[in-house]
Amino acid sequence: MKSELNSQSNVSNDNAATLSGTEYTYGVASGNPAVRVQAGNAGYISLIDQFKIFSCEYFLGILFVACSLLFVLLVPVSIAKPEKVKIVFGRLSKRTFDIIGALVGLVLSLPLYIILPILIKLDSHGPVFYTQVRVGENRRKKDRRYYQKSDVTERRTRDRRRKNAMGRTFKVIKFRTMIHEAEKKCGPVWATENDPRVTKLGRFLRKTRLDEFPQFINVLVGDMSLVGPRPERPNFVADLSTRVDNYASRLEVKPGLTGLAQVETGYDSDLESVTRKVNLDLKYINNWSLWNDIKILMKTIVVVFTGRGAC
Repeated sequence: MKSELNSQSNVSNDNAATLSGTEYTYGVASGNPAVRVQAGNAGYISLIDQFKIFSCEYFLGILFVACSLLFVLLVPVSIAKPEKVKIVFGRLSKRTFDIIGALVGLVLSLPLYIILPILIKLDSHGPVFYTQVRVGENRRKKDRRYYQKSDVTERRTRDRRRKNAMGRTFKVIKFRTMIHEAEKKCGPVWATENDPRVTKLGRFLRKTRLDEFPQFINVLVGDMSLVGPRPERPNFVADLSTRVDNYASRLEVKPGLTGLAQVETGYDSDLESVTRKVNLDLKYINNWSLWNDIKILMKTIVVVFTGRGAC
C-alpha cells in the first residue's frame, strides 16, 4: 500500500505561539485518500489569558494560604469560637445598621435644622442646641487589666479614669427645650410632667422626641447606637446604680437614640419609673436582634407622629 505524507508547519514568536495544523494521509483507494487525519490546532494564548491562568492557579492559591496562616497565627482562639464569632458579627452588623440609619436620618431631618432653630429663638432666649454629659457603654471589661493574672501587681499607682463614671462619658446633643441655664439654681433634677423650666415649644419637641434628632451625630461618631438604653447623666448613674437592681447591666451596650423603654413608657419621673425602664432595657439587651431594632424604630416613628409614650 502506497502512503503519502504532506505536512506544513509555521512557528512564530510574539510573546505567544501558534502551530498550524498538520495533515496526514494514509493510503489511497481508487485514487482517493483512504484515511486522512487532521491534527488539532494549538490555540493562541495572549498576555491577558496568561495573566488569568497565573492569577487563578498561583496568585489566588498563595493568597488563600497566606490568609489561612494569618488567621491561625493572629486571631485569638477565644474570638474564633462560634459564640464569639456570633458576637463580633452582631456588633459589626449593628454598627453598619447604625451608620446607614444615622445618615438617612440626618438627610430626612435636614428641614428641621432650618425651621426649629428659628422657632427656638423666637420662643425663648438662649442657644439652639444643648449639650450635656452622659454615660455611655462600659468598656472597662475590655481593658487589659481585666485579663491580668491575680498574682501580678498593678503597675500604675492610679487609675487612668480619675473619676469612675461606670462607663465612657460623652456629650449628647439636643435641641434646647428648657429655659436658658435651667439648672443654675436647682442643679440636676428629673423633669416633671408640668416642669416650669420647659418652654412652650420645648413641650412639643419633647412630646414628639424631635429634640433628640441631633443625636444622629452622636450615632455617626460612635458614642451612641440607633437603638439601646437611653444614656443617663453621671450623677444619676452613680445614685441609681445603688438603688435599682441590675442598673449597671444596662451600661454593657451602647446607649441608643431610642429604645424599648422609650416607646413603652415616658420620661423618668421617679424611682418606680426608672425600675420599670431598667427591666425593659435588660429585656432588650437579652433579646437583641436587628429585627427587634427595626421594630423599635417603627414604634418610634409612631411616637414622633402621635406623641404616645412621651410625657
